[in-house]
Amino acid sequence: MKMVSRTDIGKVRLVNEDRAAIHHDLNGLSLAIVADGMGGHQAGDIASQMAIDMIADELQSIHWGMSVEACKQVLKEAIEKANEKIYEFASGQESYHGMGTTVVAIIASQELLIIGHIGDSRAYKITGESITQLTEDHSLVYELVKNGQITIEEADHHPRRNWITRALGTEPGVEVDLYEYAWRPGDIVLICTDGLSGLVDSGDILRIVKSHERMEDAAEQLIQSALDEGGDDNVTVVLLAHDHDSDEKRGDGN
Repeated sequence: MKMVSRTDIGKVRLVNEDRAAIHHDLNGLSLAIVADGMGGHQAGDIASQMAIDMIADELQSIHWGMSVEACKQVLKEAIEKANEKIYEFASGQESYHGMGTTVVAIIASQELLIIGHIGDSRAYKITGESITQLTEDHSLVYELVKNGQITIEEADHHPRRNWITRALGTEPGVEVDLYEYAWRPGDIVLICTDGLSGLVDSGDILRIVKSHERMEDAAEQLIQSALDEGGDDNVTVVLLAHDHDSDEKRGDGN
């Protein structure tokens, strides 16, 4: 499996509150995490870094050969524990009250993607000439779309499109959305913060990824496209490519 990560502060923000991590071999599995922090006094970057570190640490017990349900449970508990710790940290220091972060964490085997998700950072899967959003935004505008009050096109330009309805670390407990998807050789998965998805539509994301043979180039062009569209937020992307040859080599080594 090939994985790359890129981030940029953007053209407006003074601090990059986005964080990402990739782990190529987590006991026979692969792990990718993206978090988009929020809160003043640099609290956002603390929240996102804590989330990345804690979730990765809690997932050290996961391994290839566990059942799907067991993997989901470990991922859910890892995210919930990170939520508790961030909430406790923020509650103990006045300047950090209300800090939080989004999170998308993906555990990937050769056959499956298991996703844990909170907030409006997204996961997409690219198969052939199609792109599919794998996560559902926890945002005000997405609630308006679901209720039929606005269209998806209107949501992309809504003045409150950045208002999220669920975050990691802002409450003592949190509901984690869990997803399970099949994937196969040739598929590419993108996880990103809204610094990308809020400025570059899915059709352009698909075109950029498909037009670059090297994933590093695709990731850098995705970042550049967000900057070209104004770069009004931090922007972070992680790409995972299902590469059959590397999977076979990894399998031989187990």
